[in-house]
Amino acid sequence: MFEGLKSYESQLRSVLRIAAGLLILQHGTQKLLSFPVPPPFELQPIHYAAGVIELVGGILFILGLFTRPVAFILSGFTAVAYWGWHAPQGFYPLLNGGELTALYSFVFLYFVAAGPGVWSVDEKR
Repeated sequence: MFEGLKSYESQLRSVLRIAAGLLILQHGTQKLLSFPVPPPFELQPIHYAAGVIELVGGILFILGLFTRPVAFILSGFTAVAYWGWHAPQGFYPLLNGGELTALYSFVFLYFVAAGPGVWSVDEKR
C-alpha cells in the first residue's frame, strides 16, 4: 500500500530534517532573543550556551549544511539535556517532561546515519 512512497523517501527525509531544525531553532531563539516568548525561567550561563547550540545547529540543520556532524552534536546535546535535567526528575519521560528531548535525540541520531535528504546544501555540494 505504501510502496509508492518509497520513491519519495529522500524528499520526506528532507521535510523531517527541516521540521526538526525549525523546532530546535525556536528553543534557541527563545533563550537568546526571547522570541517568540521569553523563557519561563531565569537563564543561567549554561542556558546561553544551549541557546547558541540550538540556534546555530537549527539553522545549519534546516539548510542541510554539515548535516551529519551537526546532527551528531545535536543528538548528543539533547541526550545530555535529557539525562542531566529530565531523567533525575523520574524514570518515565511522560512524567519527567523529557518526551520531546528524548525524541529529538533519536531523530538527530537518525540523521547522523541517514544523511540530509535531497533538498539540502550538502546534496548540492
